[in-house]
Amino acid sequence: MPNDALGNALELMNEYGKKRIPFLFIIDFLQQNPLILRKEEINPEEILFQCNAVNNLLPNTQLTDNQGVTKKTILNKQAPIFADYQKAFAWVQQNLAWGNSYLLNLSAPTQVQTNRSLPEIFLLSQAKYKLWLRDKFVCFSPEIFVQIQQGQIATYPMKGTIDATIPDAETLILNDPKESAEHHTIVDLLRNDLSQISKNVRVERFRYLDKVQTHDKALWQVSSKIVGELGEQYPARLGDIMGKLLPAGSISGAPKRKTVEIILTAEQYFRMGNQPYQRGYYTGVFGYFDGENLDSGVMIRFIEQIDQQLFFKSGGGITFMSDAQTEYQELIDKVYLPIF
Repeated sequence: MPNDALGNALELMNEYGKKRIPFLFIIDFLQQNPLILRKEEINPEEILFQCNAVNNLLPNTQLTDNQGVTKKTILNKQAPIFADYQKAFAWVQQNLAWGNSYLLNLSAPTQVQTNRSLPEIFLLSQAKYKLWLRDKFVCFSPEIFVQIQQGQIATYPMKGTIDATIPDAETLILNDPKESAEHHTIVDLLRNDLSQISKNVRVERFRYLDKVQTHDKALWQVSSKIVGELGEQYPARLGDIMGKLLPAGSISGAPKRKTVEIILTAEQYFRMGNQPYQRGYYTGVFGYFDGENLDSGVMIRFIEQIDQQLFFKSGGGITFMSDAQTEYQELIDKVYLPIF
């Protein structure tokens, strides 16, 4: 059952959808602090968003050379302590062995320093989904959550990342048994999710590669496309649809409910400065309904500001075949800025 805050938010999404009122939605990982804002309520001095071609940028919102548009972007990383990661990883592996989960997304914070402000990162990052909340966080995500167009819903789980500079990287990632098993699991999970709210669910593309350019290198990431049919009256149940799909399968695991419990215990080993690590809005979802269609992204590639310090939150999928050192390195590799 949804909590009161989420329940109210989902009802509001249903109401706005039924009335074809455009709105922005931002839902955190645990769905405890959702934000639903009509188009006219979105203050660009407090919130900036972009969902593919749709955004709330003012016509004159741009950076100038005085703000360092042409300067080289610097991102220094202070990775989480490997010993802490090993403890969290061991707890996850124990639960996998017990059969409590068979795929779990483990995340951790990396403290970073950069010569870019959070608004600059929003404006300069090359990403499909971008979100900035003043003095809180910036997100620049390549991962689609769901898209709804003309009654068809599609989701694009992203599972599998490799440094594109590694020789034969494309072949290696597609032929890796662990990565393949992880991707199959997420596709099965999301096929099941879509079957709860749509008909004729099918996988239209399976394990295709996208290249993501970062400030210092390129990455290959593996995705699939799963679609279903919602019917003509779907806007009146947008909240119900979203509620059935949360949290996103690619950043939680399977089965969802028990896996989230394990995540919350495992990630207690990490800290952000003087505070315990919490995902907050990281790995939540955000999106925009324009009155007819909906587009949304998963909030990965995420920098949070806490007490004037910056923490880049990242993670990866863990299975019984996972190796702690390899997963730890993938977590670090995902700490990047898509500015070039």
